Amino acid sequence: MGEHIAVIGLGSNLGDRAAHLARARQELSRCGTLERCSSIYETEPVDVREQPRFLNQVVLLRTALDPVAVLRACHMIEQRLGRQRLIPKGPRTIDLDLLLYDDEVLTIQTEEIHLILPHPRLHCRRFVLVPLCEILPDGRHPVLAKSFSELLAELADTAEVTLFRA
Repeated sequence: MGEHIAVIGLGSNLGDRAAHLARARQELSRCGTLERCSSIYETEPVDVREQPRFLNQVVLLRTALDPVAVLRACHMIEQRLGRQRLIPKGPRTIDLDLLLYDDEVLTIQTEEIHLILPHPRLHCRRFVLVPLCEILPDGRHPVLAKSFSELLAELADTAEVTLFRA
């Protein structure tokens, strides 16, 4: 079976945002070992702009689970933390996105599972790349063959991402 590295993006913009991230990290640790956690960043919303600011973080999980099982675990954690999918890309208590799984390039689309690895918008989002560069400074995008630092430097997204101080 072996161990794998899953990189997961966490976000929250409803309720006690920092507590939601802490609870999600705690739940994720049941799926393996949280080897690295980025700092927490406060970020302005993108796509749906009229909503509260987010707290975002990226974590590196060492796990024996396959990518579909990691995705399912993320969805279960979202449910347990009260996520409701009322407005696409709208406000949420918690959002967990599987960004990377080893160097896998994978697409699974069924009625039940929608999984694209690497995450299709990973390289377009400042709120993902800033914390990702913090925990994987030498990491490379498995499709674009560029470092995450290079992708961040080339990024057109100018959304505000600042270190969160509780």
